[in-house]
Amino acid sequence: MQQLKEMMISDHFKEDVLDGLFKTPKKLSSKYFYDKTGDRLFQKIMEMPEYYLTKCELDIFKNKTSALANLIIPKNEPFDLIELGAGDASKSTFLLKHLVERNLDFTYMPIDISGNILNVLETNLSQKLPMLKMECLEGEYFEMLKKATSYSKRKKVVLFLGSNIGNMELEEAKDFCRSLKENLSAGDVVLIGFDLKKNPHTILNAYNDQQGITAEFNLNLLARINRELDADFDLKSFEHYQTYDPETGACRSFLVSLKHQQVKIDNELIFFGENELIDMEISQKFSQNNIRELAERSGFKIIGEISDSKNWFVDSAWKII
Repeated sequence: MQQLKEMMISDHFKEDVLDGLFKTPKKLSSKYFYDKTGDRLFQKIMEMPEYYLTKCELDIFKNKTSALANLIIPKNEPFDLIELGAGDASKSTFLLKHLVERNLDFTYMPIDISGNILNVLETNLSQKLPMLKMECLEGEYFEMLKKATSYSKRKKVVLFLGSNIGNMELEEAKDFCRSLKENLSAGDVVLIGFDLKKNPHTILNAYNDQQGITAEFNLNLLARINRELDADFDLKSFEHYQTYDPETGACRSFLVSLKHQQVKIDNELIFFGENELIDMEISQKFSQNNIRELAERSGFKIIGEISDSKNWFVDSAWKII
């Protein structure tokens, strides 16, 4: 069964990679950053002094835990706590500990595309919080969300943290939020983390570190394609390039082809011109007006927000009426 699952994931990976690289301009999906090496590199990124996002949201979950819980958790009612893109749950662990200590009746359902990180998460949480009821779900967000919501008729609280909403174009984010609403019921709550617009240098430095860890993280996707899809990318022939537009809030990562070259993926040939780009990732930054508009157009009502001590980041709680 596990072998069949791995084959299905591999087929989706190959299909998405080829589809993206045959487009003009070329594009790869950032969701495939997270294999075992990618997970390790992203842990290093989160530890960088320049990378403020994790620290800001950690400030909220660590120091404003009670206020956060009171905002999003149904009172005296069993519920399921579903986390999309859970990663290692370094932030949500503070909330989980608080809820367990309050003896609330809930099941934690972390969803992630990376089976490796879910194994790490399950091991860590079973040691730290042995009383926690947990069901790990490996796969795509909405496929696993449907599975999670089918388990019970209890209220659902969905966490979508880390400014993962920013990894979508604005129109994609609106479609995502509408789909989120369609998969939930009246009274359910969603908590979404938004990275706010701020000094452009602060933002650009977070994604263009001098140590080159972010560059290595982006290039690892090419290495993964080599490993898993029998490709022959020469990583030294590509270079990481980062941009940030303070007006639109779009922070974008690219890989630049340093020469005319061709790459073989399985039996397919992909041609690159010198200086041709691969669009790797967007990390959208938001204003408060952007957040309100997104909630309203998606059919949610904002019931409260909690910011970090610098007001650089906000976790916004939305309810389906």
